Amino acid sequence: MSITLGTQSFKKYLSSAEIQSTVEELAQKIRRDYEGKSVLLICVLKGAFVFTSDLMRALKMDVELDFVRLSSYGKEKESSGTVTLLKDISTDISGKHVLIIEEIVDSGRTLRFLYDRLIQSKPASLEIVALLDKESKRVVPVPVKYVGRKVPDEFLIGYGLDLEEYQRNLPDIYHLNNNE
Repeated sequence: MSITLGTQSFKKYLSSAEIQSTVEELAQKIRRDYEGKSVLLICVLKGAFVFTSDLMRALKMDVELDFVRLSSYGKEKESSGTVTLLKDISTDISGKHVLIIEEIVDSGRTLRFLYDRLIQSKPASLEIVALLDKESKRVVPVPVKYVGRKVPDEFLIGYGLDLEEYQRNLPDIYHLNNNE
């Protein structure tokens, strides 16, 4: 199945059922690793809010939730390379088990910035959970412990991923169809 947005065509990459299966697999790993503990989920806005919502319900354990908003893209499809903190967390993370929740990791710049910033607050543990990982785009190393799926270097929309702030509400994930 494909959709057309303006002059661009997008082809379905992951169905909502495949996404939910991936979310459940991640939740099982996290539950196993944090059995008997509570965790603080830090959702990276805006893109990770859909994934975070589904993941926290699938975890079926004690969780706290906070949000951070960073930007390195603006309205572009490629990262500018400069990370800007637009909204900081409001929770004291000292001594807590913290999971940074991100929908996709590509260059690694944004997550490296956030990880380095949060580790200074001395959490009991700090790990990264990513639904999607574009390892081929990595320019900065980041310790992503939980990865739902590795994906090729393609422009993706849906399930929180946007095209100029639109299409986040699509239940499936689509990739730009460059064959047309």
